[in-house]
Amino acid sequence: MKILVIGSGGREHALAWKLAASPRVQRVYVAPGNGGTARDRRMVNVAVSGNEALADFAVAEGIALTVVGPEAPLAAGVVDAFRARGLRIFGPTKAAAQLESSKDFAKAFMKRHGIPTADYGTFTDAAAARAYVDARGAPIVIKADGLAAGKGVVVASSVAEAHAAIDSMLVDNRMGAAGARVVIEDFLEGEEASFIVMSDGRNALALATSQDHKRLRDGDEGPNTGGMGAYSPAPVVTPELHARVLREIIQPTIDGMAADGIVYTGFLYAGLMIGRDGRPRTLEFNCRMGDPETQPILMRMKSDLLGLIEHALAGTLDRAEVGWDRRTALGVVIAAAGYPDEPRKGDAIERLPADTEDCVVFHAGTQLRDGKLVTSGGRVLCVTALGDSVHLAQKRAYEAIAQVRFDGMQFRRDIGHRALKSRG
Repeated sequence: MKILVIGSGGREHALAWKLAASPRVQRVYVAPGNGGTARDRRMVNVAVSGNEALADFAVAEGIALTVVGPEAPLAAGVVDAFRARGLRIFGPTKAAAQLESSKDFAKAFMKRHGIPTADYGTFTDAAAARAYVDARGAPIVIKADGLAAGKGVVVASSVAEAHAAIDSMLVDNRMGAAGARVVIEDFLEGEEASFIVMSDGRNALALATSQDHKRLRDGDEGPNTGGMGAYSPAPVVTPELHARVLREIIQPTIDGMAADGIVYTGFLYAGLMIGRDGRPRTLEFNCRMGDPETQPILMRMKSDLLGLIEHALAGTLDRAEVGWDRRTALGVVIAAAGYPDEPRKGDAIERLPADTEDCVVFHAGTQLRDGKLVTSGGRVLCVTALGDSVHLAQKRAYEAIAQVRFDGMQFRRDIGHRALKSRG
């Protein structure tokens, strides 16, 4: 069968890579794809965008199933457009995707359905927002309400820093429409974890746990980014905590959406903060798999992803089983010069290691230009390796990175440091 994956990042390369491994898949089309998908003989990049044009392509090419990678097409209603034409597609509808496309929608939803999260206020007026911060104090978190490509969150350590973030969004319009409304949340202390499930509208199938590294530099310092690396499994999510997250956050979210008249099907990502008391609270929802969490998660998945998606579309995820490689997978993002503020594009990627069974280089911000691979985005590659321990997976990933060469490349050298502290 023919599959279409919508998107161009590392997550989409990993999804296409995993789907192409299914014995039932003849070809994976990626719209628009990147340099890595262009170089894989099992995949074909297609320069198609827009809901109707993508649906037209799916009809013309006889696509059996479409999988949506990034958030923007979901927020634009691509799932609704495909379903209106009787096409099979995996992802939430535009209404369901508001869990990610509007922070205010998500917070109001969580409050309404008793899902644990931080206290918050929503503002369109800068003076009122500053007054709220003055009353609450710092540290405090300022979030653009809309989609901001992972860059709409400021964790302010002082009231002055919070005021500056508010003014940047509400007065200076630095985030455009995404920042025309801000959500201000209490700062939560603890350790973050990513909890991703597949939902069929009633049932949730948990994928392997993972932990992302948002800060640009070693030691979790520097600005927030879209993610500089991730590993799976995350030791902070114990079996007891895993059950609690499903019981207190995931299932109430799926049930709450249904109660509100919105059937949620697709990937659902809960960004969690695990407090010192062991209590999980929800930082955010994403309506798709995370990037770069997808890369290590799919490296560990032993089951056929196509079969799991078919269960989700049929409403039978309660009968699905997923097998995992017992080893750790660890992915390190290599970013372009100037990332995250002003990433440089067009640098030639002069050298890459060959993929092996235990180490794969997933592409994100790359493209083929005159037959040569060049950088085309902020996060360029995610080098992902398997190992019998966190230490060995980390060692293998960094040995592969030593074989990567392009001007200005930057990456963290401590991905997995929390897991190393907990178990090694």
